[in-house]
Amino acid sequence: LVEDAIAFGRGDLALVMDKLAVNFGIEITKIVPGYVSTEVDARLSYEKEKTIEKGRSIIALYKEAGVDKSRILIKIAATWEGIQAAEVLEKEGITCNLTLIFSKAQAIACADAGCTLISPFVGRIMDWHKKADGVAGYLPHEDPGVISVTEIYNYYKKFGHNTIVMGASFRNKDEILELAGCDRLTMAPGLLAELSSSHATVTRKLKASNASNMNIDEIDVKHGTFLWMMSQDPMATDKLAEGIRNFAADIVKLENIVKPQLGKPKVR
Repeated sequence: LVEDAIAFGRGDLALVMDKLAVNFGIEITKIVPGYVSTEVDARLSYEKEKTIEKGRSIIALYKEAGVDKSRILIKIAATWEGIQAAEVLEKEGITCNLTLIFSKAQAIACADAGCTLISPFVGRIMDWHKKADGVAGYLPHEDPGVISVTEIYNYYKKFGHNTIVMGASFRNKDEILELAGCDRLTMAPGLLAELSSSHATVTRKLKASNASNMNIDEIDVKHGTFLWMMSQDPMATDKLAEGIRNFAADIVKLENIVKPQLGKPKVR
């Protein structure tokens, strides 16, 4: 897969990296049904137009390989610019996964933009609050990450948003069980094995029908409102920036592995 990407890119590192991501995505589509996410370079998280361009180019690479865009989610960090880029891509029929969701402001903006799916990070929210509160943990129903995803889920169902809520970044099985009924949940193999070996009764905690009668205010999240709500949420601000930094650092690590294998840079 790596050699194919290097040959395809002909010295163009950015193209090699995109092709490499697509090559791995193609292999995953052969194994699992449904959506496969391919991430836009996190260093573009605050650049709307470049994110749009990158999303289109990734889908073009999949098309060239015979994989329909209906199988692919373009994974974009949920900055304001990323969300606006996703809105454009969604209108072109390119489905998007908005990641690094830590707040209701991000979630509402994503729904308003017509994003296909969001990934709120349950465990990372809990991590921040554990450190801030100086505690070892929380009861499952008091877990800040669980509470955040529950609020987002109920908001979506209350106001008829079709964006899929996919809880992610779980630290323990109790967080997962507290979100039973969420649209989607993605979890590590260890937690999956732990759940599959359990014989405990699983009670559905989240139901769309329950949200209709909840007293929830609808919020019109424009740019200024988004920035204000984020400024009032230090956890979301910290974790979004940290997540982008870490994603970008991982890309640089991979680039440094690939670079020595490239030929002379392509002259444009």
